[in-house]
Amino acid sequence: MASQPQQPSIYDDEPPTKNAERYSTTITEKVKLQKMLTQEFFKENVERAKARNERAKELEGIIGSRELSEARKEQKKNNMRKSEANFLRFLRTSERQQNYNTLKIIGKGAFGEVRLVQRKHDGKIYALKSLIKAEMHKKDQLAHVRAERDILANADSPWLVKLHTSFQDSTFLYMLMEFLPGGDLMTMLIKYEIFSEDITRFYMAEITLAIEAVHKLGFIHRDIKPDNILLDRGGHIKLTDFGLSTGFSKEHSASYYQQLMSQTRPKSLAQNRQSVSIDQIQLTVSNRNQINTWRKSRRQLAYSTVGTPDYIAPEIFSGKGYDFGCDWWSLGTIMFECLIGWPPFCAEEPHDTYRKIIDWPRHLHFPPDQQLGEDAEHFVRSLVCDAPNRIGRVQGAQELKLHPFFRGVNWESLRKIRAPFEPKLASNVDTQYFPIDEIPQVDHSAQLRAQTEAAMGGDEATLSLPFIGYTYKRFDAFRGS
Repeated sequence: MASQPQQPSIYDDEPPTKNAERYSTTITEKVKLQKMLTQEFFKENVERAKARNERAKELEGIIGSRELSEARKEQKKNNMRKSEANFLRFLRTSERQQNYNTLKIIGKGAFGEVRLVQRKHDGKIYALKSLIKAEMHKKDQLAHVRAERDILANADSPWLVKLHTSFQDSTFLYMLMEFLPGGDLMTMLIKYEIFSEDITRFYMAEITLAIEAVHKLGFIHRDIKPDNILLDRGGHIKLTDFGLSTGFSKEHSASYYQQLMSQTRPKSLAQNRQSVSIDQIQLTVSNRNQINTWRKSRRQLAYSTVGTPDYIAPEIFSGKGYDFGCDWWSLGTIMFECLIGWPPFCAEEPHDTYRKIIDWPRHLHFPPDQQLGEDAEHFVRSLVCDAPNRIGRVQGAQELKLHPFFRGVNWESLRKIRAPFEPKLASNVDTQYFPIDEIPQVDHSAQLRAQTEAAMGGDEATLSLPFIGYTYKRFDAFRGS
């Protein structure tokens, strides 16, 4: 029987080659976005399940405790059930900027602003930080904004500002944080000009514990300065602005600092500052008005992408690497300012400050008309020095706590004692301790959103990809502030 001719098999042909040009870049980006969103969805749910199991174990421990009465156990059990139900309800809600009424703009930075807001459905008060996504992308700040989100999400410390939730839309990244009505340390320095050693000791001790909390999370703050040290309603400090130093964007790398130090005075910076040359005046008590004029103009620098270098350690400028010790240098420069009235290396222009910091041994001077205690001066010199000799380089904050300047400080109950300055608040939305008069109270968000949508042409995937995983909801966020 003659064999029948074999039918061609579909497997005989080579598999079809992928045509990379078949789909547009927009479609490819959207596919990538959906894939990463799916991965992030499962990752978040696994993490939430683990956290829920941990809370369940904690409840089991409470129920099995012999130290608590049955009534107390039942109360804790009911509270936990209520908390879990509230959190599940919170997870189902869609966080949007429209959920909040803006009361005032209380802070401004190079990439966004901070608003005092009230949540519509329950009237609770928060600070809402908004960052422009396009600017963060353009200025290569993605890693820094993610670092801040990660620190605040992982932190459960009374020394760090609490993040309740983070969310985003096509134009902005948002961080909903607790509102600290006492303002910042810079505002206090403008008002009081100089602190006594006892008051300085209190704030330096609290800042030490705050920096220690950041270091325990495995992060270096890198931007410790009076503007980032906030005061709560009791007058105790909390750190904010983690990983968002303008000095760490692409254009502010070590090569950028080197370029600045070799430049003559840049006109663009000079135009942004009032004409006060610290190098040309005698730094004495009689010059307080001039110093405060400088300090207020220095605050304006914080609103720009230039930033302020007054508290940055010299090893950061060199580009040869740095470690946790750079935060202790910043502590020393802040302590100097609290006791003397100005940072040790201040100048009219940032590039002059850079030069002074690099050549710090020649520029670190303690004015003869302001005698400091021996322990205070020694502590400053132990912090403001070369990295290999700096206190804290081996055992971190523990070394600082043992310094004679902190003799008598009760580190365990520091936050429980009465602060030297307690904000006198007229209401829970009182903003008298914020530089409201210096900040234009104009809402440009709608305009920015329209510009972004027009520029993207309906393609949000390209701008959304770098911010996948940014959204976060804290378990106890519904309790508000």
